[in-house]
Amino acid sequence: MLNQSFEIAHTCESILSKIATDFVGLALQNREGPDVRWHYAAGNSNDKYKKITVRYGKGIAGKVISTGSPITINNFPENIHGKALEYPIMLAEKLLYAFAVPIFYKGAPKGVLLVGRRTNTPINKEEQNIVRQAAITLEGMISSLF
Repeated sequence: MLNQSFEIAHTCESILSKIATDFVGLALQNREGPDVRWHYAAGNSNDKYKKITVRYGKGIAGKVISTGSPITINNFPENIHGKALEYPIMLAEKLLYAFAVPIFYKGAPKGVLLVGRRTNTPINKEEQNIVRQAAITLEGMISSLF
């Protein structure tokens, strides 16, 4: 388990440098119940992410898990559905741009890999593909967490 945690943290760190993003976070749905919590982060400006829990279908992580589809956020808080308070990870890390993809466990979305920037630079298609590939890599690592 400890080795697996190290591998997950290392993967998040490598994404951070590979695509020159400001923040990488991994959220997982709780083993019991619908809530989703941020477990790992790299490039975080504080530890607020550790205290963020969102309901299934709420926040970026909850929406990605409930739909099983990626979400792109550009120029936060402009052009979002709902209120800025419904995006606590964006507020806590002062992110302007984010791209989040689902991580699957036994065929169901159970986690989210999010990359974000605090600067006015969108996550381009090539970077999104790198994030998608990293999510597939993480799928093989999270099994011990469920």
